[in-house]
This record gives sequence, C-alpha cells and structure tokens, in this order.
Amino acid sequence: MNSLLRNVLTFLLAAFIGGAVNFAIVSIGFDQIATPEGFDFEKPNTFALLEPIHFILPFAAHALGTLVGAFLVSKFAVSHHKKLAMGVGFFFLVGGILASLSIPAPIWFIVLDLGMAYIPMALLGWIIGGKR
Repeated sequence: MNSLLRNVLTFLLAAFIGGAVNFAIVSIGFDQIATPEGFDFEKPNTFALLEPIHFILPFAAHALGTLVGAFLVSKFAVSHHKKLAMGVGFFFLVGGILASLSIPAPIWFIVLDLGMAYIPMALLGWIIGGKR
C-alpha cells in the first residue's frame, strides 16, 4: 500500500477511534454524575444549573479522545507523524469550536476546553507515540 494512502487511512481511523473514546466517556459520564434537578439538555436556559463538576468528564472526553487519536496516528502512520497528530488535534478543535457555538457552556469552560483539550493533547499524543 502506498504511503500516502496508508497515512490517510491511518488518520481517518485514528480520528474515528478518538471520536469513539470521546463519545464513550461523555455517555458514561452523564450516567455517573447526576445532573441537577430541572436540568434538560433540550432547554439551553437550564445549562446555568450545571456546576463545575459537571464539566470534568466532557473536558476529559475531549482531551482523551484527542490524545488517543493523535497517539494512534503518530504510532501507525508511515511518515509525517507530527503533522498528522496535530491534524487530529486541529480536527477535534474545529469540532470543539462548533460545539462551543451551539452549547451554552460557561466561558471559563470554553476557554479551558479549547485551549487545553485539543492542540496540547495532540502534541502529547505525538510525544507518547514515540515517532520523532
């Protein structure tokens, strides 16, 4: 298989697996930490009821999904490991930006999430992946 095709397929698979990790953590998280009385995902005005503890698992999901995706792409790609790992981070960052525009989260969470969960985790995934 040619190296470009392998890199593209590795990127897509790593992004998919990272997204699955993100989804799994978020899904499990809301089962483990009960939301406050009166909170409803369908009603944006109820997001003000959430406390900081309710944002721990979404942040962890975003960070770990990105970390896993960046690690996998840097471990299994043929070349351009850092560029591809950072590409995974950028891909998830774009998703985070779009989500922050549609989900009424507090500003402190948006800043923390966009600043620390994507690009830094992609860089860490590349470092842990070991192909430098």
